[in-house]
Amino acid sequence: MGFDGTAVTPQIRKLIQEHHIGSILLTAKNLKSAQDTKNLVYELQKCAYDAGHTVPLAIGVDQENGGVNSLFDEIYIRQYPSAMGMAATGSSDLAYQVAKATAEEIAACGINWIMGPCLDVLTNARNQPLGVRTTGDDPQEVSQYGVAYMKGYKEAGLATMGKHFPSYGNLEFLGSALDVPTITESLEQLSLSALVPFRNAIKQGLDAIMVGGCAMASPGLNVMHACLSDQVVDGLLRSDLKFDGVVVSECLEMEALSHNIGVGGGTVMAVNAGCDIVLLCRSYAHQQEAINGFKLGLENSIITKERVRQSLRRVLEMKSKCTSWEKALNPAGIELLSRLQPSHTKLSTKAYNSSITVVRDKNHLLPLTNVIEPEEELLLLTPLVKPLAASAAAQHLSEQANTNSPEPALWQRSTSVMSGERVFRELGRSLARQRSGRVLHTSYTANGMRPQHENLINRASAVIVLTADANRNLYQQGFTKHVSMICNMQYTAGGEKREKPLIVVSVSSPYDFAMDSNIGTYICTYDFTETALISLVKVLYGEVTPAGSLPGSMSQSQKLSQSKQHWLVETFNEERDANALDTLIKAVVEGTSPNQYSELSNATSNSFLLRQANVLEAHFVVRNSSTQALYGFCSTYYFKATGTGVIGALFVDPARRKLSIGHSLHNRAIRTLLQREDVKRFQLGSRLPSIYLGIPSGHGTERKRLRQWFANLGWNTALSRPICSMTARSLQTWSPPEGMAKSLQSAGADFDLVYGWTYAGPILDHIKTSNRQGLAEVYKMALQDPSACGIIRAKRPEDGTLVGTVVLYNMQSSLAEYVPAMRGREGELVGGISSPVISPSVGEYSTLLQGLILLGIRQIKQQGCNACMLDYMDGDGNFDGLSAMGFSTLHTFEEVSCDAATWTMVPRS
Repeated sequence: MGFDGTAVTPQIRKLIQEHHIGSILLTAKNLKSAQDTKNLVYELQKCAYDAGHTVPLAIGVDQENGGVNSLFDEIYIRQYPSAMGMAATGSSDLAYQVAKATAEEIAACGINWIMGPCLDVLTNARNQPLGVRTTGDDPQEVSQYGVAYMKGYKEAGLATMGKHFPSYGNLEFLGSALDVPTITESLEQLSLSALVPFRNAIKQGLDAIMVGGCAMASPGLNVMHACLSDQVVDGLLRSDLKFDGVVVSECLEMEALSHNIGVGGGTVMAVNAGCDIVLLCRSYAHQQEAINGFKLGLENSIITKERVRQSLRRVLEMKSKCTSWEKALNPAGIELLSRLQPSHTKLSTKAYNSSITVVRDKNHLLPLTNVIEPEEELLLLTPLVKPLAASAAAQHLSEQANTNSPEPALWQRSTSVMSGERVFRELGRSLARQRSGRVLHTSYTANGMRPQHENLINRASAVIVLTADANRNLYQQGFTKHVSMICNMQYTAGGEKREKPLIVVSVSSPYDFAMDSNIGTYICTYDFTETALISLVKVLYGEVTPAGSLPGSMSQSQKLSQSKQHWLVETFNEERDANALDTLIKAVVEGTSPNQYSELSNATSNSFLLRQANVLEAHFVVRNSSTQALYGFCSTYYFKATGTGVIGALFVDPARRKLSIGHSLHNRAIRTLLQREDVKRFQLGSRLPSIYLGIPSGHGTERKRLRQWFANLGWNTALSRPICSMTARSLQTWSPPEGMAKSLQSAGADFDLVYGWTYAGPILDHIKTSNRQGLAEVYKMALQDPSACGIIRAKRPEDGTLVGTVVLYNMQSSLAEYVPAMRGREGELVGGISSPVISPSVGEYSTLLQGLILLGIRQIKQQGCNACMLDYMDGDGNFDGLSAMGFSTLHTFEEVSCDAATWTMVPRS
């Protein structure tokens, strides 16, 4: 039985002391905080103990996560994704961890029975009130996650309860509250789908099952209320599925049941049908009516004592697994919750980050930094929604809530968890905090599109629309489609049609626009708790790569909608493909705007071949086997020393873009790098060869396009670091900035220039302080080529320890072969400075760097060179200092790297 209020009431005390009820259901209306819950549960158990109960009360809550949590505490109780959100992560092990953590938290408050897992299969996904409370429409997937949840709950010591037997996943609602929702599927259909998760959970040791209050109308089965039918409970559940655990009825206070049968008569029917525990959520009058009906049934021998003993045995067996007086009267409380908090917070973040699903991103609008400049305005449009109710009883309470009462109504008290208005307002703030531009935020209602909305859409540079169960709130569908139409009809000042970026986010059921390809960018979060929306912001800004996928059959549809042409990718054959690659390079350079790919203009097919023993290289082409022409090329390198796999170049014939050639090459490259033994990280852009150091970042719209393209492939472009190549000309008239020589004296270092492998040991040890890929190879090439390369060193005067190095080379060096900018200068002598490494322990980083480069320029000037190249320079904070020395930027790039272990976009097979 349940009761109203956050303290033990006289009514519930009487039910425990005089009527010896053995199980209590607590809902959101009873629970204020973790500490208050612990106190309340203790008082209930103490009341039972003092009344002479031989075993503790079974005290249960709905704690399904997502939008359905009875117990909330901002400090001690974590939020985790809904069941469907967890299925979107693709990890049943993560679901197990989340279930265990959830159970540990409520167990610390004294709860010993969790009303879960939800084992319903959404065989009719649309217009279902369950929504994201269940895993999805695939019975095997629902079973897999349901069992994982059950095992997690059990590991934390709780009793479990599968629901809602035989399934709430395909109910037909006939309209009136007095009409019971009906299951129309035949027993055979149920057995093949809806019953699969229940059957598997029973085999794995499920403690209890709730039987729903729905009707069943199918051949051989005509049931008005499933939980009152011996055909369903004793027949289908006990005999066919072999369940001997505790059966719990749906709440007999539900209006359709109490109106049609009456609570007293319903109680007798439920017991005789095979229910071991009869649920009465709230009304003391109904609870008394149920007890009287039960006693009358016994007195009239309608209920046998043997029947009662069967139920008693099952209930006592369940209680023996989850509670004892020692445990019941000594809940762990806040002390344990404080210890759990750090690891559970980390788990919550991981689960939400893993669940966010990008269903479509046709125009590559993610991350938002690709399509909206910092000074532009972003518009957020959110629906006015109330939170999901935690149970039928809570829903009933919220509908009946007395607004004049000093005690806030349920849905108002739960705002910290679920109230859309407050949570969406915080989402707007989070979006604004991440960018310097303004975020405009307003809500929309069933009143539809207003002039205010149109003005804001026209004013903003990009629009985000949130929907919550739009299939059941059709105004949201209409509003979103209206916004989409406006965004599609935007024009530039010159009259050219320009589609305004629109991102639609479903914050509850993913079915809202899952199959509507007119919504080009569609994201699902599966609930609108604050934690979910924090992860959404990270995905929108590229801080988290979305890894979730739609559950069940929708996942297959998603894969079909994202299918692309798969080109035959072949390994580059130098003898066969060299001339064709030279032709392709020329086409790429000529087919793009001037200077956009000037780093390619002096490259040849030979420029990509390192031919070094400690670098594994594999290059790929898409080619026409009939004409031998190359349509695309991708180079990859695996640097053994650092365990880094690198995409060193990727380009496609401009005449054949947008045909998935680049996707096919990229996927083959990643698969190959994943197979390298001990690969630790991936990198986009390579020092060797210095043709493509990363995403070219100096070309406005082209930079945006490339960032979008690579982000769509799984690279976290928001976490890139700037790399540049620079040049200083007219060296013969060049002189260092005033005061630089004096400032170098304060750097506290001695500088010298050395040649040859004799000096290799200390230098190679020093450069290990940097994790930059390719450094070791550059230095080894320089040390092995003393006629054309040298190393400038900076040492501590007191002990000779190396604190800085830089490579010096000229046009005759083998190193110059891999720096195309060193070639193509007719009649001009050019020297190069490369790959500075400054010890992390040095405080005067900039001064030391400038000292190394200053000495390098002097040396190059003495050799008669008129220009100096700086390649592969770290752009963080160094541009200004180098510009002051007379260098101008030649090319800028964004080097992107990621942990190989986290790569999820391409399968390893």
